[in-house]
Amino acid sequence: MFTLTADLVMDIHDEVLNPAELRGLAYNKSLDGRWRAENRLAYGLIADVFDLAAAYAIAVSQGHCFNDGNKRTAFRCMMVCLEANGIDTAFDTEATGQAIIRAAQRLMDEGELAEWLRERL
Repeated sequence: MFTLTADLVMDIHDEVLNPAELRGLAYNKSLDGRWRAENRLAYGLIADVFDLAAAYAIAVSQGHCFNDGNKRTAFRCMMVCLEANGIDTAFDTEATGQAIIRAAQRLMDEGELAEWLRERL
């Protein structure tokens, strides 16, 4: 399975920002949450690409590691993971955005987000 590097996540973050928003990591934050997804993959806790994409989305949206654009970065990381692993991501952007918001607010966990993706793709 294709996984995201820290540099790719940073590039995705830079792409989603508007010109007036703050670039870079928030004070005292890192992209360590991204490694949680890869550790889960290494230990066989990720069953498929939907689990992996959801793990990245949860790690980025709940980790709040960036100054701005955490939810947008989570959304794009999820999409890049799915697309790079051969999944067609033609679905309702608004509904997906709302799922990311719920995930960031801890109203949807990793398993629920993965199932939500499976049902729609």
